[in-house]
Amino acid sequence: MDLEIRHLRAMCAIAEAGSLSQAASRLGISQPSLTGLLQRMERLVNGQLFERSRAGVTPTELGAQLVQRAQLLLTDLETIGADLTRDNTGPIRFGSVHMECVATLFQRLDDAFPDAKVSLTVEPSSTVLAHQLGRGNLDAAVLAVAEEQHIPLERDLAQRILLPWVPVFVALSASHPLADQPAVNLADLAHESWIRPPGAEDGSLAALRAAAREAGFTPQIRFEVPSGAGRGLITSGTAVQLVEPTSKGAPGLVIRPLVGEPLRMRLVMAWRRQRLTWEQAATVYTEAAAAYAVHAKASPVFQPWWNRHREVHPPTC
Repeated sequence: MDLEIRHLRAMCAIAEAGSLSQAASRLGISQPSLTGLLQRMERLVNGQLFERSRAGVTPTELGAQLVQRAQLLLTDLETIGADLTRDNTGPIRFGSVHMECVATLFQRLDDAFPDAKVSLTVEPSSTVLAHQLGRGNLDAAVLAVAEEQHIPLERDLAQRILLPWVPVFVALSASHPLADQPAVNLADLAHESWIRPPGAEDGSLAALRAAAREAGFTPQIRFEVPSGAGRGLITSGTAVQLVEPTSKGAPGLVIRPLVGEPLRMRLVMAWRRQRLTWEQAATVYTEAAAAYAVHAKASPVFQPWWNRHREVHPPTC
């Protein structure tokens, strides 16, 4: 018995969902059937594809390699025939969640597509970005999704995982008693006032509440401010906030990992098949991966984690 397309789809669904039950629901099969299918795949490749834990499942090093190759193949299969209806005219309208690398990414895309007049929309909500893609207002976007969460995409959209998972960090005042710690226990932030996570409907708020519940407290969400506008609240010691791991500190503000990585997210690139050719989508993916890697390697806080976890690096990095 050889690996079949259904095996590849199942493997990618498990990696994207981070949960056998959620992956089974997306595939329209029962969880026992998916578990049996996964076991047969692991026998075929003679190795474990996913690590199981109470939090869900994550790809092993072998699993991550196979998932990346499967995504390439599936995307290639799905785009067959799309050239007949594709409109390659006009600017490439790119969207992204707020990340430290967006300026670098825009410059790389602008250089890669000198004749396309690339435009950039930065939007904290991945759900909004997905809707804009579905309505044709964007051509490609980088989405960030909290672990265990899923953002449905329209059928004419393709997607490819940039990073299967990365930890979520926390921003604190430089004068905070925990600011000198190399990493912070989430439980030690039980009495803090929190800035509502950006794109809360994407699952980040639910993820914070779930992680806090595991740590024994209910977070006090007292502030809702536009992305990046809460810096004064943080530097004054009034609030703390979850941030993506490449976020930079600033005068009066520090970024710290959370002990045990209680919060994680994945980054996904999505695009309109009728707008981008496979070659163009591959270029966007490569530039997005490279831009993120540049900032990951430049971050004194995130770099050690990045260097230790090469299994999550995109194949271009």
